[in-house]
Amino acid sequence: MAASGYTDLDRPPLSERALTRALVHPGGFWTRIDVRAETSSTNADAAEAARAGTPEGLVVVAEQQVAGRGRRDRQWLSPARAGLTLTVLLRPGTPVPERDWPAANPGTFGWLPLLAGVALAGAVTRVAGVEAALKWPNDLLVADRKCAGILAEVAGDAIVVGIGLNVSTHAEELPETTGVPATSLRLAGAESLDRDPLLRALLRGLERWYGGWREAGGDAEMCGLLGEYRRLCSTIGRDVRVLLPGGGELTGEATTVDRDGQLVVRTVEGSEHRVSAGDVLHVR
Repeated sequence: MAASGYTDLDRPPLSERALTRALVHPGGFWTRIDVRAETSSTNADAAEAARAGTPEGLVVVAEQQVAGRGRRDRQWLSPARAGLTLTVLLRPGTPVPERDWPAANPGTFGWLPLLAGVALAGAVTRVAGVEAALKWPNDLLVADRKCAGILAEVAGDAIVVGIGLNVSTHAEELPETTGVPATSLRLAGAESLDRDPLLRALLRGLERWYGGWREAGGDAEMCGLLGEYRRLCSTIGRDVRVLLPGGGELTGEATTVDRDGQLVVRTVEGSEHRVSAGDVLHVR
């Protein structure tokens, strides 16, 4: 009997060829699906490609990431093939005449990790059969536990958006988190742990939401992204404690997310404050 190409039959590898056949086609947004057995960081790989002039639409997927990072340089590691670890390369500031996409204003780029969260929540709900919610600004929650993280970074004139989703991870394999405890789709009782349809659904959702956002010139309200994000965001309506750089903090009720993607917090004194993801260390 021929030896298997992998040792854990519960965690089969992704097929670059099958994914490319399904997702890369004339007129489509995705230009290349690059599946790597191991890399230090998919964000770093995509950023390097961006600086070399690679057009948007590149997807870098790692079966194992050995030096992944979350926000504020927190580690994001996962056993081989236990999750989805990927980064997409976007160039929102470059017009695309053939698609009637104007250049988006750089002030709207903060919506990209939120857009990725909406696409991810939709894929997890449809394919895995579990209810997903979004914790502003960059976490996906299942049963009030962190199941995925999102990190967007500037790479020259491009933006790379990284996503790390725990799929078949066992409890003892979960990464350490601050504040919200971690979980995986397995631990949440998902109907399916097949990463291939999850990845396809995620990338198709990203293509749809990003295309609508680009057509609207980065206007999240016009393309429906703002409304969908608010619907999925479990932070809205909760009492929060926002830790700020420099040791400050803000406490109050998170009342909404505004058109700029900022979290609006009303303090007990009745004053409203808007905070952006880049100004926040943690939301509890």
